[in-house]
Amino acid sequence: MHGFGKSPKDMKPLVQNLELLGYECMVPNLPLTFKEFDHSALELEVILEKLIESNLKNGEKINLVGHSTGGLVIRKFVSETKHLSSIGRCVLIATPNKGSKLANIAASIKPVGEIYRTLRSLKYEYIEQIEFTSAPDIEIAAIAGNKNNLFWGNLIRDENDGRVELSSVYYPELKDCITLPYGHNEIHHQQETAKWVDIFIRTGKFL
Repeated sequence: MHGFGKSPKDMKPLVQNLELLGYECMVPNLPLTFKEFDHSALELEVILEKLIESNLKNGEKINLVGHSTGGLVIRKFVSETKHLSSIGRCVLIATPNKGSKLANIAASIKPVGEIYRTLRSLKYEYIEQIEFTSAPDIEIAAIAGNKNNLFWGNLIRDENDGRVELSSVYYPELKDCITLPYGHNEIHHQQETAKWVDIFIRTGKFL
């Protein structure tokens, strides 16, 4: 799952790296610019329902990987889907699980918050009112970045990846969490990141 203002093209390096590790990948084109991320979770339900009914073989499961806002889509989807039995493990990459300070700043500027509603849905208070339910059978891990190589990251006092605070990536229900030395716009393009995604999907932990 791609992030805010992006398209499936942004996930191509991760797809290629995971395919080299033996995975079959698909990247849905989600409306993560002008609609709240909740809406994308509903669209993901429809997309995966068709995939499950037409292509999933007995015993196969779908593992979900999301970058940035795409990770929030995954958490919302897992909280509400009727297809939990078909979902394997999930990895959230540089996801603002507690919200984003930059989103708080940008969305408070009119008309930015009204136009870019996905951005507005990344504000602290919006995330706080979302009921993310932790499914006991679904293991979720997070990969954070701590290389602030983007200008706007200087507005964040806490350690960050240029877009998202390190402290916002972690939440207690995670099965595991690691930090890699990459920035927000590059972390999901790294071969090392794909390696750690593979390790968690196969073992349920970051070794």
